[in-house]
Amino acid sequence: MATSIGRAATRDRVVIAGAGIMGASIGYHLARRGARVTIVEKERPGAGATQNSFAWINATFSKQPRSYFELNLAGIAGWRRLSLEFGSELQIQWGGSVEWAAPGDGARKLLASVRHHEAWGYPTRLIDAASMASLFPAVSPGPVGAACFSEIDGTLDPMHALNVLLARARAAGAEVQHPCEVTGISISGGRVKAVETTQGSMEADYFVIAAGTGSTRLARMAEVHVPLKESPGALAHTRPLKRLLDHVALAPGATIKQNPDGRIVTGTDFGGSPVTEAAREYGMTLLGNARRFLPALESAELETTTLGHRVLPLDEYPIVGFTGRCPNLYIAAMHSGITLSPLIGQLAAMEILDGADVDLLKPYRPSRFA
Repeated sequence: MATSIGRAATRDRVVIAGAGIMGASIGYHLARRGARVTIVEKERPGAGATQNSFAWINATFSKQPRSYFELNLAGIAGWRRLSLEFGSELQIQWGGSVEWAAPGDGARKLLASVRHHEAWGYPTRLIDAASMASLFPAVSPGPVGAACFSEIDGTLDPMHALNVLLARARAAGAEVQHPCEVTGISISGGRVKAVETTQGSMEADYFVIAAGTGSTRLARMAEVHVPLKESPGALAHTRPLKRLLDHVALAPGATIKQNPDGRIVTGTDFGGSPVTEAAREYGMTLLGNARRFLPALESAELETTTLGHRVLPLDEYPIVGFTGRCPNLYIAAMHSGITLSPLIGQLAAMEILDGADVDLLKPYRPSRFA
């Protein structure tokens, strides 16, 4: 097997479909290793799932089984690594998250979740009313049966983070082309030879599909199955406000955070929204829901309502790695894309340029859907 130095010296040509947070991270990590990277985007960078993400960086209670928890925990470490690499250029809020539940079944479930994740070593802990008031002076939580603080969680403005990653990728030599739609894949001898686009044909030693919900269509061009299911998510965004929240708030039936620019972002939960369009009326409903817990939002103005579609594989776990049918075609499609993107970018570069087979990614190979 060639060494990383040998592979980097070959200046491998890598075409990446998708200029969202995942494609940008993979592009950055490949380019800084010496690959000749071209990122193509159908519309504009971040136009899909990235711009519509709540962007909570975490490995909390839904991240199960243990292997998936460990993957997301490494994802948090990936953002810490980028913070050290990029410095103040990358604005991540490392305030942790506070979740609470009303008395009853919700509180019992939260208590069990905290104990479960503590056993796995996650720095989350139960907190009392006084601690909650100290962490959230602007919040009126209502009746609280149980509450916890997960201290290593973070959040960011996804478009800001995307722009930083793309700028760093360009500085390392990557090209970003948009609007540039993939229209076909030229395959010879079982390998991708070129990617056909609306801007012409691009020769490729490797082709990476990180196109969010568009990944299924692109993979089908190579007769590869990337099954995703529908999972819309609506968010309300206010105009900038004074500082109200230093932590992500996970209230009963509401998720609330505040970006560095002062905008409040709020939704219901992470299970999908009952709407099919980004209607202002639904945004007002979301904002009204958040006001139950954050009274200062009474005077807040709704700026936009967004409706995104999560990149949610059929079994709800990542699809990442080379495909058996086409061994130089690499797939990266997953929910928790914000949390995982720095890690996946780093590991994908290792697998593409070094021929590594990373143990952490083995449960999530595309071959399970073959």
